Amino acid sequence: MNAGELLERSLAYALGSVADVVPGQLERGTPCPGWDLGALLGHLHDSLDTLHEGLTGGRIGLFPREPEGADPACAFRTRACAVLGAWAAGPGERVVVGELPLETRLMAAVGSVEIAVHGWDVAQACGRTRQIPAALAGALLPVARCVVADEDRGVRFAWPATVPAGAGPDVRLLAFLGRRGQALC
Repeated sequence: MNAGELLERSLAYALGSVADVVPGQLERGTPCPGWDLGALLGHLHDSLDTLHEGLTGGRIGLFPREPEGADPACAFRTRACAVLGAWAAGPGERVVVGELPLETRLMAAVGSVEIAVHGWDVAQACGRTRQIPAALAGALLPVARCVVADEDRGVRFAWPATVPAGAGPDVRLLAFLGRRGQALC
């Protein structure tokens, strides 16, 4: 699966999860300790804003912007469509993050991990068991293994969870990133 397919499939999956968000749920807990659904949606919007910035301008600033509007689920959907449009328009080969160059396809692949896994978090917060599609999870797991180091554990990511014997790629991906939700029971 190439970076564009990863991005499109991750966004489609996350959009399906965000479709379940209804008013009054933003204070619900998520699999991310200390984050409620509203904060998670804000973080997802920031991730999409960063991707959009890189795809359209070739440069990513280091300071997040707040989503516009009062409905974070709507803001996520709007920005997801903008990211898909920017990818379809044909981004450049490189993006500058701070002062460091990065291949655009790597940025898209890493963003795809973020989007899909947090899409799973959103579904869990909404009370739904919604598995990440096996082919998508199988393609995202090697990306996650390349970018999440031990130094990230306990800071940006939890320590890996135990994986049951015979677990599928979705469970392995979630467990690698420290998720201990219904899909891991």
